[in-house]
Amino acid sequence: MLKRLLVLALIPMFVLIPLASRAADPYVINVILPLTGPASFIGSEEGQALAVVEETVNKSGGIRGRPIHFSIVDDQSNPQVTVQLTNGIIAKKVPFFLGSSFTATCNAQLPLVKDGPVMYCFSPGAHPAEGSFAYSSSVSTKDELAVLARYFRERGLRKVAVITSTDATGQDAERNIDAAFSAPENQVEQIVAREHFNPSDVSVSAQMAHIKASDAQVLIAWSTGPAGGTLLRGATEAGLDVPIATTDGNLTYAQMKQYAAFLPKEMLFPAKPCNTPDGATGNLVPPAIRQKIGAYLDAFKAKGIKPDNGQSLAWDPAFLMLDALRSLGFDATPAQVKQFIDSLNRWTGIDGQYNFHESPQRGLGAQAALVVRWEPGKETWVAVSKLGGALLSR
Repeated sequence: MLKRLLVLALIPMFVLIPLASRAADPYVINVILPLTGPASFIGSEEGQALAVVEETVNKSGGIRGRPIHFSIVDDQSNPQVTVQLTNGIIAKKVPFFLGSSFTATCNAQLPLVKDGPVMYCFSPGAHPAEGSFAYSSSVSTKDELAVLARYFRERGLRKVAVITSTDATGQDAERNIDAAFSAPENQVEQIVAREHFNPSDVSVSAQMAHIKASDAQVLIAWSTGPAGGTLLRGATEAGLDVPIATTDGNLTYAQMKQYAAFLPKEMLFPAKPCNTPDGATGNLVPPAIRQKIGAYLDAFKAKGIKPDNGQSLAWDPAFLMLDALRSLGFDATPAQVKQFIDSLNRWTGIDGQYNFHESPQRGLGAQAALVVRWEPGKETWVAVSKLGGALLSR
């Protein structure tokens, strides 16, 4: 009889063991990033950001008392591989996943998630259809280029030359350049030269000769990674002495160090406040956003890291999706996650205050972007415009 009572007393303990074990298991969030290939320079930084997010969240108790883990797979910067990996994640019946990282790979994913799960791509150059299950990080290239056009106009840079790559990134840029400079307020500006190049080209000397002959006052050189370096080297070799603006995909300390020998005198980027110290300490953004930026910079400072655009592209989407889990629980459906995101109109992150009513699938518009200049002596970027592109008071 005593033995039987002892067995009955132990049964609840054994029943609880699997539940306790399950509670301690991390909630896995699937991520696709380009850890190798041409886009690895940005994918590695995004992966680094997710590692900091994971540690920060888990140290503070996780989500609903449960740790999280970002499970990252490498798409090799190859859209075909991205499609294979995306189909594999969809088969897992997850509510959402993060990545990939640049225009071509994100565009390849868009048709795959038309019925869910939620996908949060890290490329500003992807433009998901309104109302879809796909979302895109940061300010769109359309708004970035509108901000650059305003800055050029207010600065008196009226003759603009353009060189874009023939890949998806360049094609997206060219469409949005045309849109920005055809706006009524920008009719005083003129595109005086328009050139193209293949991202695999090792020289753009002929194109740069045409641009130099056009008497342009500023050049938009739009391509990322090694191809972006080819453009900057070509401009220097051609003796082109004008400000050069490029995509924020090149706004990384690694790129600036690698290209130091042939950077122009004035290197401009569309950016967010978190990409410059002015965004955290100045008066460019409201206090609530400055507070978020300060916490972001402190988290990386503890790791001895100076974050740049790559880390920022992953930061807000990661925390936004974690807030969805915190609100909805771990059994949330894709439709519930989508509804949660679409309902946000005052969610504050390092890139600004998100409003998915005004900016569907992204939450941010042109008023979240500004123009920055690389300062070699300070080894960082400084703001040269207000949010939206208006010239800073001198």
